[in-house]
Amino acid sequence: MNKSKLNTLRIIAGRWRGRKLAILDFDGLRPTPDRVRETVFNWLQADIGNAHCLDLFSGSGALGFEAASRGANTVSLVESQAKVAQQLQDNKQLLSAEQCTVIHTTAQQFLATNQQQYDIVFIDPPYQADLWQTVAEQLMQQNSLADHAYIYLECPSKDTLPILPAQWQLLKDKQAGEVRYCLFEFQRK
Repeated sequence: MNKSKLNTLRIIAGRWRGRKLAILDFDGLRPTPDRVRETVFNWLQADIGNAHCLDLFSGSGALGFEAASRGANTVSLVESQAKVAQQLQDNKQLLSAEQCTVIHTTAQQFLATNQQQYDIVFIDPPYQADLWQTVAEQLMQQNSLADHAYIYLECPSKDTLPILPAQWQLLKDKQAGEVRYCLFEFQRK
């Protein structure tokens, strides 16, 4: 692989604090910025330990590997692009991140057959795909959210929030440049 096609991502805190991971320079790949990740994981710090996490549209793995570094029990990293999924697998091996599982499929295909419930779900799809509502509906239909699960959602700051399930209570809502990032809590009614 050509080294010029690789960038790096730094893990902010936890077991692998300061470790740099290679990430592909792939069209549409937008690693969650450090300061946004720091804020999100500050929000989740009391709940990340031993959590079962789902990183849909994993891309660089920034959110999933950060969750694992901070003590998540399991992290499922879902990625549809073969080269990007292979880079996630390589980074998993580099870190000896046994709690992480890389799944090479689309988020929709994964959710269609998923039987597990997750405590924390990260939703950061390619913006042009406009999949927030579709994925939210699938999470609900498949009963993929544990009671009081947290859902992190990232979208363009210029857009309004997508239509989301009524059981998702907005807890936090911030912007950083062109990124809007929100934290929801799932409350079974």
